[in-house]
Amino acid sequence: MPADVLHQPLGHEIAESQDAAPIEDKAQEDGEGATELSKSQKKKAKKKASAERKALAADSQTSEGTAVTANGHSDANGHAEANGEAESSASAAGSESEEAKAKKKSKAKKKSAAPLEQTVPPSIPVADLFRGRQMPEGEWQRYTEDQRWRETDEEKREIERLDADMINDVRQAAEVHRQVRQYMRGIIKPGISLFDMCETLEDRVRTLIQARGLECGTAFPTGCSLNYVAAHWTPNAGDKTVLGADDVMKVDFGTHIGGRIIDSAFTVAFNPKYDPLLTAVRDATNTGIAEAGIDARLGDIGAAIQEVMESHEVELNGRTYPVKSIRNLNGHSIGRYNIHGGKSVPIVKGGEGTRMEEGEFFAIETFGSTGKGFVHEDLETSHYMKNYGVGHVPLRLPRAKALLSTIDKNFSTLAFCKRYLDRLGETKYQMALKNLCDQGIIDPYPPLCDTRGCYVAQFEHTLYLHPTRKEVLSRGDDY
Repeated sequence: MPADVLHQPLGHEIAESQDAAPIEDKAQEDGEGATELSKSQKKKAKKKASAERKALAADSQTSEGTAVTANGHSDANGHAEANGEAESSASAAGSESEEAKAKKKSKAKKKSAAPLEQTVPPSIPVADLFRGRQMPEGEWQRYTEDQRWRETDEEKREIERLDADMINDVRQAAEVHRQVRQYMRGIIKPGISLFDMCETLEDRVRTLIQARGLECGTAFPTGCSLNYVAAHWTPNAGDKTVLGADDVMKVDFGTHIGGRIIDSAFTVAFNPKYDPLLTAVRDATNTGIAEAGIDARLGDIGAAIQEVMESHEVELNGRTYPVKSIRNLNGHSIGRYNIHGGKSVPIVKGGEGTRMEEGEFFAIETFGSTGKGFVHEDLETSHYMKNYGVGHVPLRLPRAKALLSTIDKNFSTLAFCKRYLDRLGETKYQMALKNLCDQGIIDPYPPLCDTRGCYVAQFEHTLYLHPTRKEVLSRGDDY
């Protein structure tokens, strides 16, 4: 409040007190009533004067800029500084509070963004493990010198970018394959029931890939062919076969997303005497992968595979056996929902001159045997697959029609086995299945066997011929 405003009432009050004497004299002349009135006026004047003196003193201190700071020092701006310090302290506290909240949010975000770890047994879908991220890539390999120009060609690189989503789906299927086989290697031991082993493996695939009918799931039945049986054997219901300590087992299974198939296989043997056989086949498969590429002739790949395969030998029970490529088994191209896509990759020399092309998927698989190196159909059939090119075929048996409807709905042109039909609740389907085979709608795939008493090993990988390089999609730390 300005000083001149305070001084004005005070002057007015002094003037009022000077007028009190004549009033008091007049009161004495008029009697007691006048005396009481003058006393009342005096009291009021005293009160006003006292209040204004206090106000004047306070105003004087303010005008002189005198203030006492919090630490006892006199400061003209003490009050303002005290307020400033309080505001600064509040601001700092607010800032600290905001920083603490930001840190908590950051920690929560990091915690939620942290990658999950797979359980044992694996139960977290691969899509959840890599949510928001690209799937792990396979092994990249360069093409031959005459195709190296592709690596820097802008048109080829753009085509590769356009395929990114499709390839990411296939990589997801490949990651499922890697995780499942890693788990299965830990539980495949002598004494395990092959029926239980296959059921466990396929259940893990369905869980990790989040199987949804024809959209994604298992690509074909799990092969677990033993010893002289090279391929296409899986246990039917009631089979009591148990894995022995001296067995050589080929584990061949597939995964798919949107009909894009990963076909990969490995061999399990517990007796180290079979190691040279497994080494020969693994080296032959890797040779086939190295030779594969855009414009590569399939026959040339087969010749290179055979050369490596048959440079090995294995000693069993005091006798030395040369490792032979099984000449009537091949690798193959892979189409969508079509495991055998039309091109065969031989594993011996003398094959056709057909070339590999950009954008194709191939399964490079090799089989090495201590027997004749030639397989024939034998044993009970377990694998079946609808003929990829079959059109409408009229059926007379109602049961055959119903079974075909089940096959179309659940497998289409992907391979299946009797265990899969059992799992769907199908019963008494043997005659209907035979009828579908007789009509050429369904093709049976009996086990393929070399001579009894011999041993066969297998290794297989799926690769994709990108416009710039090739990628071994199913490659893992194990093989």
